Amino acid sequence: PAVLEGFVNFTAEVSVIAARSPSGEVACFDPGENVHRDGILHTTTVPARLSAAQRMDAVLLAAKILNALDYVGVLGVELFVTRQGFIVNEIAPRVHNSGHWTQNGCAVDQFEQHIRAVAGWPLGDGSRYADVVMENLIGDDMDRVPELAKQRDTALHLYGKADVKPGRKMGHVNIVKRPS
Repeated sequence: PAVLEGFVNFTAEVSVIAARSPSGEVACFDPGENVHRDGILHTTTVPARLSAAQRMDAVLLAAKILNALDYVGVLGVELFVTRQGFIVNEIAPRVHNSGHWTQNGCAVDQFEQHIRAVAGWPLGDGSRYADVVMENLIGDDMDRVPELAKQRDTALHLYGKADVKPGRKMGHVNIVKRPS
């Protein structure tokens, strides 16, 4: 846990994955709601449980940070949700674990968006076409892979790490709920 977490009365943590091109074009993915276990991201659920106004405020805040930094590429912005609004918890200058849901929930994911941004190409459409729960596979969670592989609308992303260790991210799974 970060130092700030002990002093802030927050109801949730959300992340906005955002990209900015050299020309200043900005594109943001929908905010995801994060749950941590033992200080490690366990799940990110999209859409986050935010009002439409909160979603807009979170996206605008992420865009403001990108522009203020004159940043090029993908940036992960973690926000505490409080009764008074948002407090920035972390800024990660890279593709981010909480954005892995984009691999199966958007036509253009955070990885492609990063390449587009740093190459100076037009940013892609990061609109979400499905609700997604991303779950990190940590340590012995790898024992669940055969069962997870049987589940419909579940995409496994394994990192190819040889040694399974407690607390080590071994991969993630995206559970996709497509609109009916």
